[in-house]
Amino acid sequence: MSLSTAPRGSYFEPIDDHRYKPTPHASGAWAPDEQHFSPLGGLVAHALDRHRAAGPDKGLSLSRISYDILGRLALDECEIEVETVRPGRTIELLEAVVRIAGRPVVRARAWYLADLDTNAVAGGPDDRLTPPDSLASWPIAEVWPGGYIHSLDVRPVAPPRPGRTAAWVSTPLDLVAGVPVGPLASYLALVDTANGIAVRRPPTEWMFPNVDLTVHLHRRPRGIWTGLDTKVTFGPSGQGLTSTVLHDVDGPVGHASQILTVRPLPGA
Repeated sequence: MSLSTAPRGSYFEPIDDHRYKPTPHASGAWAPDEQHFSPLGGLVAHALDRHRAAGPDKGLSLSRISYDILGRLALDECEIEVETVRPGRTIELLEAVVRIAGRPVVRARAWYLADLDTNAVAGGPDDRLTPPDSLASWPIAEVWPGGYIHSLDVRPVAPPRPGRTAAWVSTPLDLVAGVPVGPLASYLALVDTANGIAVRRPPTEWMFPNVDLTVHLHRRPRGIWTGLDTKVTFGPSGQGLTSTVLHDVDGPVGHASQILTVRPLPGA
């Protein structure tokens, strides 16, 4: 089989309209039998897109999505249910629940706001990251294990530092095998990587998983690269925060935040 016709590989395989099976590429960095949240976050966004596509096009854009991770994400079949919590013509709120083995493991809420022409007043910080095409790949798999991490092309703008890194992230894999996925879901499927690019302490010595992810967007990202300009802070009493300015190749598109539970790794 030639490379041009070879399967691309994917993070999930569809079972039906609401159920998905993760592949080994979705395996996590903290445990090989768990899912990394990043592709699952993209899958939730894909499920939200499918739910909205079943109704009329209201000309709304995703402006905030907030995920709460409720427990262990086993590398097992998952089911996603979506409902409209607050319908509207110019503002809409959707909620998605991910279940594994019948137990809720992720709850997400997404605000959609009306698309209007605001070019006359558009403005904000315009600091752009060095384009990814001019940067070298970083072997992040030397820092983290897991199928998801091994699937990535990570290109730092400058040498990564503890608690501070700006980098581009992309992947050659599809989010869902054989299923068209929108560009926003593909973009969001890489955002949770932020907590792993600017580690303050080696993950062989300390654990600092995030229990949530909140993304705010002021415009739609485009392209195959997710830009992460990330700062990580550890507090003195077991909590931490990962804060990221999100980019595409045209500049900033929004912000992401993750709260962390920080604790020494047992036996380290």
